[in-house]
Amino acid sequence: MNVAPFPAFSATDHALMARALALAERGAYTTKPNPMVGCVIAHGEGVVGEAWHMRAGEPHAEVLALRAAGEQSRGATAYVTLEPCAHTGKTGPCADALIEAGIARVVAAMRDPFPRVDGAGFERLRNAGIAVEYGLMAAQARRINRGFLSRVERGRPWVRVKLATSLDGRTALANGDSKWISGAASRRDVMHWRACAGALLTGAGTVLADDPQLTVRLDGGGLDGGGGAGAAFVPPLRVVLDPGLATIARGRIREGGAPTLYFHAPDAKPPRGFDAAREVAPMRDGLLDLEAVLRALAAREINEVQVEAGATLAGALLRADLVDEILLYVAPFLVGADARPLFEGLRIDEMAQGPCIGAVEARKIGEDLRLLLQPERMA
Repeated sequence: MNVAPFPAFSATDHALMARALALAERGAYTTKPNPMVGCVIAHGEGVVGEAWHMRAGEPHAEVLALRAAGEQSRGATAYVTLEPCAHTGKTGPCADALIEAGIARVVAAMRDPFPRVDGAGFERLRNAGIAVEYGLMAAQARRINRGFLSRVERGRPWVRVKLATSLDGRTALANGDSKWISGAASRRDVMHWRACAGALLTGAGTVLADDPQLTVRLDGGGLDGGGGAGAAFVPPLRVVLDPGLATIARGRIREGGAPTLYFHAPDAKPPRGFDAAREVAPMRDGLLDLEAVLRALAAREINEVQVEAGATLAGALLRADLVDEILLYVAPFLVGADARPLFEGLRIDEMAQGPCIGAVEARKIGEDLRLLLQPERMA
């Protein structure tokens, strides 16, 4: 059998897969809801074609790389960050394109769990006599497509909570004033994270208190990751959790070119003339069922949700074990004990009860410290 999940890969294999992964990330702003995929075609160390998937509905990375390689594809190895598809959607099967081009070997970072692929691409390649190996740099491949994989494997998007805090762990003054805890460089940095998300989620309290616009604003563009895809950038969906539709007719949350969706309680009555998109969510313990909201967003093909809200909603998501990642900007000043915390409602009486938070990355952004954190799954 010539499908090997974890073979011994060479240094050349590692180098070219690293290149394919770097190419894949160029589609971070434009491929959603599709996964990011990169492909490198080579004879030994010599690269003859490379590409990445740029936009949903357009040719996949493998097809573009084959076009770049032309006749040099015959007998070559294709390095691809995700199993080639074997079904016809908006484009044809990539597995068939690799077969027709005469590729001799395919090295993939990981299997695609999407039900219409899930091993079928590897099987089609193997049946055509192509050597197939996968598992090379799989952790890195999973990381860049964590949102797509979360939607396919768990039925809900990847949830990232963005927060800004003072050194003493406070997000706003006691009177609610939070502009601005983080510096200008951090606020620019947040825009790139927003651009990667499929949806930006907030609560009615934040809309009433801060009147956020929740749009992607980058000086001088820069949305294409170097790939020329900026013109196809699709603004993330703005999502407001508003049980009683208290914010429906006010605020900047409905201004600009980005769409807005309201989740509300079954008994909420929209005002006359209401024309924004809305969806009913079930209630749990007097609040909107957060897990049901996330599953509804997954049904809309949302891969990543970035939460930009206050301590109440952030705490509710953490208590419900629905936070996958925390994007925390720490500013170098103090605001005092009376100011508002990062998360409310955790009710921790003993040190052992607190959720463990793992540090993934720390980086200085302007005068602030940006921390990327992952909570451990709570019992």
